Amino acid sequence: MNKLLETPIEYLKGVGPARGELLRKELGIHTYSDLLNLFPNRYIDRTRYYNINELVASNSEVQVIGKIIHIKSAGDKQKSRLVATFTDETGEMELVWFRGQKWIRDNLKLNQPYVIFGKATPFGGTFSMAHPEMEPLAEHQASLRSAMQPIYPSTEKLTQKGISNKVISKIMQQLFIETQARFAETLPPSLIQELQLISKNVALFNIHFPKSQEWLAKAQFRLKFEELFFIQLQLITKNIIRKHKIKGLPFTQVGQYFNAFYQNHLPFELTGAQKRVIKEIRNDMGQPAQMNRLLQGDVGSGKTIVALMSMLLALDNGFQACLMAPTEILATQHYSGLSELAKPLGINIRLLTGSTKTPDRKIIYRELESGELHIIIGTHALLEDKVQFRNLGLAIIDEQHRFGVEQRSRLWRKNDIPPHVLVMTATPIPRTLAMSLYGDLDISVIDELPPGRKPIKTVHRYDSNRLMVWKFLKEEIAKGRQVYIVYPLIQESETLDYKDLMDGYESISRDFPLPQYSVSIVHGKMKPADKDAEMARFAAGKTNIMVATTVIEVGVNVPNASVMVIESAERFGLSQLHQLRGRVGRGADQSYCILMTGHKLGNDTKTRLDTMCRTNDGFEIAEVDLKLRGPGDIMGTQQSGVLNLQIADLVKDRDILQLARHHAVNILKDDTAMAKPEHAAMRNAYLEITRKKNIWNYIS
Repeated sequence: MNKLLETPIEYLKGVGPARGELLRKELGIHTYSDLLNLFPNRYIDRTRYYNINELVASNSEVQVIGKIIHIKSAGDKQKSRLVATFTDETGEMELVWFRGQKWIRDNLKLNQPYVIFGKATPFGGTFSMAHPEMEPLAEHQASLRSAMQPIYPSTEKLTQKGISNKVISKIMQQLFIETQARFAETLPPSLIQELQLISKNVALFNIHFPKSQEWLAKAQFRLKFEELFFIQLQLITKNIIRKHKIKGLPFTQVGQYFNAFYQNHLPFELTGAQKRVIKEIRNDMGQPAQMNRLLQGDVGSGKTIVALMSMLLALDNGFQACLMAPTEILATQHYSGLSELAKPLGINIRLLTGSTKTPDRKIIYRELESGELHIIIGTHALLEDKVQFRNLGLAIIDEQHRFGVEQRSRLWRKNDIPPHVLVMTATPIPRTLAMSLYGDLDISVIDELPPGRKPIKTVHRYDSNRLMVWKFLKEEIAKGRQVYIVYPLIQESETLDYKDLMDGYESISRDFPLPQYSVSIVHGKMKPADKDAEMARFAAGKTNIMVATTVIEVGVNVPNASVMVIESAERFGLSQLHQLRGRVGRGADQSYCILMTGHKLGNDTKTRLDTMCRTNDGFEIAEVDLKLRGPGDIMGTQQSGVLNLQIADLVKDRDILQLARHHAVNILKDDTAMAKPEHAAMRNAYLEITRKKNIWNYIS
């Protein structure tokens, strides 16, 4: 049966070359199989028939069984219409047509039972339905079309060219006739039995022609489970294969660098979470297989120390390490933090970014090749062909969702044996997304903050409370604290934002005048050197207030700054608000985040602001964000179309996803090659899916 599903779509009766071309271009339907997997967006419930006396004024469409007892033309030429009186045993209503009146009049039969379908509107004491869909009752009862009417995805072009929902439903019926509605099973019998799933045949039939709400729900569950199950099979298999196939560098030594740092130079006691994560990393790097681990930790949870200690393990085993960050600010911050920590160990660390001068570059290239340079920190500049390592043992990538898959793999090609890989992110990723996007990585989470950190207090204030807010800032500055005031920067309208920022800066300078106060400003239009100088002044405590755009979202660490004011907070997404808030709360003092907005706020905005005021937990915030924005947006544009799912939805179907992953893990634990006879159907389906749609087509 599967061969038939590979047939090009134009060969299906009712399609032909012109329609086939349109379906290919507009909906990506090339074959019978693609059409079969075009699932409806929604359904119109036609299981219920209304009596005329039950009709109420509402937006939904209804169907009524009755007969026409009278037809007349009404109105003058300009406003002529055809009006029919339609009755059932409970009352009567009017049917109205403004177009095609002659054809309708010639074809309607009086006193014959019809099923009418449309929107009933109250009009002058009775209900009226304009241009109803009509079908003789006998035909209606005999047709294959289901009582739950599917509404398929469409485009403007398809509608213009006459490929309506009715046409798609018709060719779908034709597909089921030609294939005799027989489709190969894809899941193991034991799994179908354990989860009480309906068969593939029954599921596909009921997704397109549901017999009832109940059957539709069973079909949706079965098909969502299957889709997520096969994605998880791919991810987990990829992980297993990598561990078996991709040889790694076993770092068996825990030597001088690691021990000296741990025993004598740790700036603070490690948290339990940091110790656990370092142990997981040490265990991975001790194996002869490549480590591929994702390290999640909220802003300020101490990922940098974990990164350094992982690098020291590579050094102890005679290898080099690198750390790649998406922006120059972030790379520079890592460099200054790590150089400071590693100073007593006599390690050679350097920074390579787009603005590194040519003479310095030459030294870096030379020392990397000779092995004199132990650790290199940089931006995309590390991917250049000129950057050659003597022996790269560990590659750490920060905020990796800002790098493409291809860019990341260029790092591992710099070695005969791929280096161990540690991916770090301060953007907490909801479990459902982590299981799907990073399901092939092992995941470590630092889920506690260093001791002595007080949770940041977050409040929402309207612009009309500004005087009170300014009074509070003056009190905090009097205690010796510093303040950030951040303005939104939205690419499309940089000019407008720049004006907001400058207006804000001028009014803040008036309200916080010299010599008592000193205000810095940082924005994207400044030269890098000027930006750095302003940041340095603020970090050194020479200015009290830093007015900035979101350039400070990453990259500034000033423990003395204890207040973050976010202007026009309604223009920021949740994860950005959370990242910005993480710039304060880095010292022992109580820190505050004040979200300033106007009075007009939408529901989503209110949810965002309430969430920020309620919790500091990045994972909880990420879950709310996922619900509000959907998976595509959360991962940023590089990961757009994050998961091109046909029927499942990561937000709504998280329980199904967890179930699918659980069963995929169990099956592969028991039968990694899917070689057992009872797994034959699953293996065939798996090979077919990976041939047509590798996991990286799912995950951009």
